Amino acid sequence: MKAPVYLNQSVVKGWLPARPEEGHKGTFGKVDIVAGSEGYTGAPVLAARAAVRGGTGLVFLQVPRSVYPIIAVKCDEAMPSPLPDREGKVSGDALAPILERAEGCDAVLIGPGLGRSEESDRLVREAAERLEKPLVLDADGLNAVSGHITILRGRKSPTVLTPHDGEFARLTGHWPGENRQAEALALAEQTGAVVVLKGHRTVIAEPGSSLCVNTTGNAGMAKGGSGDVLAGLTVSLLAQGMDAFHAAAAAVWVHGRAGDLCRDELGQRAMTPGDLIARFGAVLKPLED
Repeated sequence: MKAPVYLNQSVVKGWLPARPEEGHKGTFGKVDIVAGSEGYTGAPVLAARAAVRGGTGLVFLQVPRSVYPIIAVKCDEAMPSPLPDREGKVSGDALAPILERAEGCDAVLIGPGLGRSEESDRLVREAAERLEKPLVLDADGLNAVSGHITILRGRKSPTVLTPHDGEFARLTGHWPGENRQAEALALAEQTGAVVVLKGHRTVIAEPGSSLCVNTTGNAGMAKGGSGDVLAGLTVSLLAQGMDAFHAAAAAVWVHGRAGDLCRDELGQRAMTPGDLIARFGAVLKPLED
């Protein structure tokens, strides 16, 4: 196993793509996010807002029809659309519109607030197998492929997995041990995906022994919604043309640095996931200079 790269501003600055002056919306990527269910209408909005703030040219948000009116009124910059659903969760009939929308996009995120049913889990697995675009699986997108992770190795495009410890356990059958770097790398090798093992000193691993360890972030970020923000930022950087490993690592560092700014300004108790998105500009601007 290679020695890990410890993330800092200089490292991440060297990875971010330039934004040409003559660029337009299409230049900076198109994202499709498949997310949400009854009772979980905040997660898709947070992910979409993070993707917009992360620099993507266009962000599409596909959500179950039953929650579309709630989510639509929360979206100004992202473009929501309804998917066929059953009992508040996406149904198998949603596969065709998901594949159609993804065809015109540069990267796809599936999972934030998606909820679980046999039908929705099966939909996620079928989408993962058939999508030919870079894919981020988060939250219930990860849970849906638990027990079926061999399908990930057959994907033709890069995949990013973003598990916390519980999701990692569902994917692998065991909780991560003390050597989180080795655990993340083993899952990366098994799936062929970039793995973001979230937690204190988040580890980013890709097959072939490349590792990054994050140095930003704090306990104030341990609130529901923070992971949705990270997933949205990750897919945003993927759509802008970064490779999966560097997009995931850069997103983790920026996300954590935004959390540190929130801590310094608001304190750990009062900061919220939405506050992280509001600090992206303060974190990203120095990386552009």
